[in-house]
Amino acid sequence: MNQEHKKWIWISVGLSTLFLIGLLYFTFDESTITALKNLSPSIIILALAIHVLALVCWALRIKVMAYSLGYHVGLFHCINLVFANLFLAAITPSQAGGEPVRVHELYRANVKVGDATAIVIMERVLDGIIFGLGGAITLFLLGTAWQDVNIPGVVTTVIYLTWAVVTIGVVLFAFSVRNPLILKRLMRTISGFVTKKWELARVERFMEKVDREVDNFHFSLGKFIGRGKLGLFLGLIFTGFFWFLEFLIASVLLIGLGQGPNFLESFVSQLIIAIIMMIPLTPGGAGVAEISISSIYGLFISTSVIGVFVLLWRIILYYFNIAVGVVSSILIVRREVGSVDNDQHLHNLEDT
Repeated sequence: MNQEHKKWIWISVGLSTLFLIGLLYFTFDESTITALKNLSPSIIILALAIHVLALVCWALRIKVMAYSLGYHVGLFHCINLVFANLFLAAITPSQAGGEPVRVHELYRANVKVGDATAIVIMERVLDGIIFGLGGAITLFLLGTAWQDVNIPGVVTTVIYLTWAVVTIGVVLFAFSVRNPLILKRLMRTISGFVTKKWELARVERFMEKVDREVDNFHFSLGKFIGRGKLGLFLGLIFTGFFWFLEFLIASVLLIGLGQGPNFLESFVSQLIIAIIMMIPLTPGGAGVAEISISSIYGLFISTSVIGVFVLLWRIILYYFNIAVGVVSSILIVRREVGSVDNDQHLHNLEDT
């Protein structure tokens, strides 16, 4: 682990810990102690097991998508790949650091760089599709239940607006499949508003990057439409399982704290939080996650358990990810060092 990684770990974990301490300080009371006494260790173990199962679904998604393109990547390699991805995702804004790790590890499993990139890009697309469909189904089932918990109108508006943004993104994706030039024009138009005050040379470089990313997207999509349709379908199924299990963890913890599952409210809340976490604000969403989940869940569960709930949620979905990510990263580094040593040994033998 290099010094840069260590620095970002300290920043990310430090921010998260600071917000958690503050949250516990302002919400801890006698009711909190009662909830903790009633909290069974088996609930925490179950929540952690669900998280691990979700990560296995992620690994299976990568495996079937790679297989549909003609590559046999071992399940253990995919699991280790996902774990290593978690480490960098936890210390980079919007979890962006995980993508290069996944591409690199697929390449080390003899997947061509172009195909590995296609798999990683399509993972993001599948996430967006599940968010759109999941949000629509959950909001439909939820109906007017939000009124029963006295949620302010502005919050309800944000909830529906978030779902609408995701859905529009999915619709644009479907439309762009057959109209790549229109997507380029749209992206250039949107980028034009962002780059109004930039100097010309910088704008040109940015527009070139936009065009390149659109081309990469269509290249990736073409890979799967051409010969990876089954992998795309199975990948969508495993993506659905992954997010369902990840969102289920909060309800399991709520049951353990005596707050009831609140499945629909929790799923909508998790959808919003997941989207917020994708915004590049802080490393690993530190601070942002704590504020988001406490603010949203505070609308329908007791204030006394908010701090403990957020702490347990972050331990499972953040601190655990860092721990297993560090272990997997060490395994990868040792493999890379061993590979270099073997290459050097073979080179020495050739010289003799």
